[in-house]
Amino acid sequence: MLSQPQFITSRDNAQIKLLRRLAQDNTAYRQQARVWLEGDHLCRAALARGRMPSLAVFTESAWSETGGQWAQVLADLPPSPATPPPGILVLPEALMVSLSGLESPAPMAFVVPLPSGEGGTGGVLRGQAAVVLDRVQDAGNVGSILRSASAFGFTQVLALKGTAALWSPKVVRAGMGAHFGLHLVEGLLPEDLNDLDLPLLVTSSHAGQAVHERAWPWPCAWAFGHEGQGVGAALMASAKQQVRIAQPGGEESLNVAAAAAICLYASVAHR
Repeated sequence: MLSQPQFITSRDNAQIKLLRRLAQDNTAYRQQARVWLEGDHLCRAALARGRMPSLAVFTESAWSETGGQWAQVLADLPPSPATPPPGILVLPEALMVSLSGLESPAPMAFVVPLPSGEGGTGGVLRGQAAVVLDRVQDAGNVGSILRSASAFGFTQVLALKGTAALWSPKVVRAGMGAHFGLHLVEGLLPEDLNDLDLPLLVTSSHAGQAVHERAWPWPCAWAFGHEGQGVGAALMASAKQQVRIAQPGGEESLNVAAAAAICLYASVAHR
């Protein structure tokens, strides 16, 4: 049974302070073991993948207009011993603006428990198709790569130390719900990838075979590197194959998220 909505108006409320940090600090999810999802799309994407919120937050106008519908949606969620029925907060619009990291704040948000393990990490899944991120630092690139990984049937995304925080608000927004269909592990060292037991394919600007020229092994692990420096020497040394993307137009290189989409699609096209 849902609790009655709690109306909060003070910026200095202790719960609001925690939510503000969660919504704006890239690594607060690690300390709070929960994730801020802002906007209808992300909230519904979480529900579609069975991720239950611990808290639902609405502006006063959103609650007035759609609160009854959302209350029914939340009430109909299957009961779970691990996640009791979510609490509901209703805030003035100005207070929601103070929480949001968006230029145009959404009228609603969920807080969902972080997947088990520190920072959303868990063990590397042996033999499961993977995307490896080696110090990819732009949140938009990381989120876009997660979307491609999920779309093309990869099971897990493994982030080496130095990669943007996978559950940071910006990465979650860029991922558009892809997080909830993937096994995510972060804070890894190159040697941790030995547990994968898969051929490692490493992208390079100019070296190696062109991605369109052959079928690639499946399952496999694709590694994508730092926006400026590319994949590090440790991964290059352990790679089964270096792969390049033909660029007849003569550009120096592609954006890492664009390169990832091309390579991951190639795995599907030739499978």
